[in-house]
Amino acid sequence: MSLFCSETVGLCLAVTVVLGGAVLCKLKSPGQEGRKVVCLVGLWGGACLLSLSLFWGLLLFSLSCCLMYTYLSGQELLPVDQKAVLITGSDSGIGHALSKHLDELGFTVFAGVLDAKGSGAEELRRSCSKRLSVLQLDITDPQQIKDAYSKVLEKVQNRGLWAVVNNAGIICFPAEGELIPMTHYKRCMAVNFFGAVEVTKAFLPLLRRSKGRLVSISSMAAGVPMEKLAAYGSSKAALTMFSAVMRRELSKWGIKVSVIQPGGFQTNIAGTSEMQDKLEKNLLDHLTPDVQEDYGQDYILAERNFLSVLNVKSQPDVSPVLRDIRHAISAKSPFAFYAPGKESYLFLCFASFVPTCVFDLFLKNDGQSMPRALRMPNWKNKAM
Repeated sequence: MSLFCSETVGLCLAVTVVLGGAVLCKLKSPGQEGRKVVCLVGLWGGACLLSLSLFWGLLLFSLSCCLMYTYLSGQELLPVDQKAVLITGSDSGIGHALSKHLDELGFTVFAGVLDAKGSGAEELRRSCSKRLSVLQLDITDPQQIKDAYSKVLEKVQNRGLWAVVNNAGIICFPAEGELIPMTHYKRCMAVNFFGAVEVTKAFLPLLRRSKGRLVSISSMAAGVPMEKLAAYGSSKAALTMFSAVMRRELSKWGIKVSVIQPGGFQTNIAGTSEMQDKLEKNLLDHLTPDVQEDYGQDYILAERNFLSVLNVKSQPDVSPVLRDIRHAISAKSPFAFYAPGKESYLFLCFASFVPTCVFDLFLKNDGQSMPRALRMPNWKNKAM
């Protein structure tokens, strides 16, 4: 009996060594998971061996190594092979940086821009290889989407389009939801949601040919209710849900769908100072007299400071977003959701799982300025 047990333990130990070695070999593949995986496997293995008998500890650890090997196999990046990728919103910010990054890696890039004669488009033409094509693509213009589709089809022919990255987005003028004009709500939905949906529908036939990838750049604001971002967050939440539904529906075609929900990164999504001036004027023009009276002119004009605060708290380096997008495009088994950025995943989990009262209490800001009516000592008595 003891001989049988010793042989069984020896076999388990041999299997563990083989699987452990295979896992370590897999860790040589690109990605940031390596050190985390080694630590987790090591801690799990130690816990198994300390808490269980040698036989069951080795058996459980062997199964863990097997599962980890399967997981890491799915994280291997596919060869580029000049795969073609369409990126919307490439004039600046994440889309611009991503176009350059994928071009350097050898992808055939179609960089959709709002202004094909603008500085962002010229910079891409000047700095990137001839594999990159700049396309005039206002995603709210159905004709421009059709023209872009024709140009992409002409170049990719029967090999299809490997990936579509719905990156184009706007934030409009951040303010309290009551103050934001309906035109701003509609504009955010037109660009951040309806435009992405229309681009997706137009290019899906090419994605089906390649069994490729659909990647949408959403936002942490899609899952975390952030003040001043009612229009932006709602449109991104719609995009996130659309992508989740498409992930299920397109799986039968072999198309993999991912959503990127970045935290705060410094991009040009807010537009120029002149654009913000115009949006602010539009907001003020649409306010009713009673709303202006309750909030006060000083409070309304101070809403613009939110952009400055947001920019200071945002990360200047967008490389974590680029790495996650590349993984979504290239990994054998990409994730359904990515949350690059400091504490973005933590905040998304916190907003999803903790009781609402706890969440609201945690984010309560007692030091923030108050509307004019709330600063009046007799306001509560008037309200009664």
